Amino acid sequence: MRASAAWLLVVTVIAAVCVAGTAMTQERISGRAKITDGDSFEIGATSIRLFGVDAPEGRQPCTRDGREWACGEEAARRLRSLTGSGDVVCTRRDTDDYGRVVAQCSRGGVDLAAEMARSGLAVAYRRYSTAYVDEENEARAARRGVWAGEFTPPDQWRRDDRSAGRETTPASTSRSGCNIKGNINGEGEKIYHTRDSASYADTRIDESAGERWFCSEAEARRAGWRAPR
Repeated sequence: MRASAAWLLVVTVIAAVCVAGTAMTQERISGRAKITDGDSFEIGATSIRLFGVDAPEGRQPCTRDGREWACGEEAARRLRSLTGSGDVVCTRRDTDDYGRVVAQCSRGGVDLAAEMARSGLAVAYRRYSTAYVDEENEARAARRGVWAGEFTPPDQWRRDDRSAGRETTPASTSRSGCNIKGNINGEGEKIYHTRDSASYADTRIDESAGERWFCSEAEARRAGWRAPR
């Protein structure tokens, strides 16, 4: 009887852990999206990264017809148009190294990652999933978005950008999808700058001085930074 009871306890514990894990994996988040870049956004205080695709970074350029164009900015605009002003519904798949929710998201039944890949403004993130390879292949065949010319894969561009940063201004490059600059001014005030901030381009981040990058405004505020006045 004791052995049976112990075995029943083990089975119960395992079942509870599995249910809890499934609940976390299937967590649903919904609301209006505030776009960070072509594969990242915020819903309220939650930072979300689209599962299965990788879009050009905000500052990343591509080449088309022999001329440079701002493919990172175009990717962000495309995602902003897809999300619009309605509610986006996301199902958690994972959490990334920066604490962001990695999720499959849709608006009005339209899979956002699929549309980004289909438009050629994101590539299938094969390191983690092959879910959107067909959409990428469709865009490549039609020469849409980045496939209309030449581009560096986003993950390679980030690696190159970080390497260049270490050679010139150490600890001054952003994390993937975390483009908010947490600056400390001469008076010791902690002020964060989004891409919409007037002084964003001129602000340099020195992590050795306590400055840092943030993935969302909510994250910056929780850490003690404020918006510019």
